[in-house]
Amino acid sequence: MMGWKQRAFFVMGLSLLIAILVWSQMGIYLAHALFGVNLQVNFFKFCISLFREGSFYYFLIIIVLNTLIVYTVLITLIKTVQQYFLLGRFRKKILSLRNTELTGILNQEFERENEDIMVINHKQLLAFTVGFRRPYIVLSSSLIEILEDHELRAVVEHETFHQKNYDSLKIFVLLLISQTLWYIPLTKWSYQNYKIISELLADEYAIQRMGSELSLGSTLLKLVKNCFSENSTPILVHFSDGSVNYRLQQLVDPKKTIPVRMEARLIVISVYILILLMSMIMLAVT
Repeated sequence: MMGWKQRAFFVMGLSLLIAILVWSQMGIYLAHALFGVNLQVNFFKFCISLFREGSFYYFLIIIVLNTLIVYTVLITLIKTVQQYFLLGRFRKKILSLRNTELTGILNQEFERENEDIMVINHKQLLAFTVGFRRPYIVLSSSLIEILEDHELRAVVEHETFHQKNYDSLKIFVLLLISQTLWYIPLTKWSYQNYKIISELLADEYAIQRMGSELSLGSTLLKLVKNCFSENSTPILVHFSDGSVNYRLQQLVDPKKTIPVRMEARLIVISVYILILLMSMIMLAVT
């Protein structure tokens, strides 16, 4: 049975493999269409042999292929630019709410050499990791008020894992892949499952650092009791989110495995679409 780290690697790798496969094939097609690069390919000969150049089906495939590639390129660019500006606006908002005094106290208390914890004045109970290149932890003043010292430390340790693991960046990449390649169901499956697995891994890290499950468990229950509201965006990794049920289950019964199941239907559809897409590309460049 794979551990959570192996599962995270598998889920992330699967999505990246699909993206690289599709984008590389699209790159081959664009190189052929724009620069006349003549690539010798013999892949999917059977599929290609079903169509004759100049036939109605041939032109239909070319139209569909061009539309799909243009759509994929545009959506990728649009989503990336949107995220860039969203992150900029979000940073400005966070800085405007910064509680300088509490920020300094917490960084000193938790011995954060890089001063990568920021406290903001906010009435919601917030704890998340933000940023791609240099992620930092954001905690709300309201959250600090309701937590005991050991519970607050558990939250910081949890978010530290997200920070060290660059989960904000990874989740954004997976979200981008799932949005641009939405017609391949396994990309959405990877995005959704990685979010859950990353939370379980962060909990596991916090428990190891704290020495027991008590602090983390009491914190989760306190957040649930206070009706923690989710307001997620692609650049955030929340301490408490839609995976809370899985996390509580893992805390109650650590030996019980939480299956990350891949439905046969998703595999069949995704493989079929990949074969169809690559067949269309190979037909277009031969």
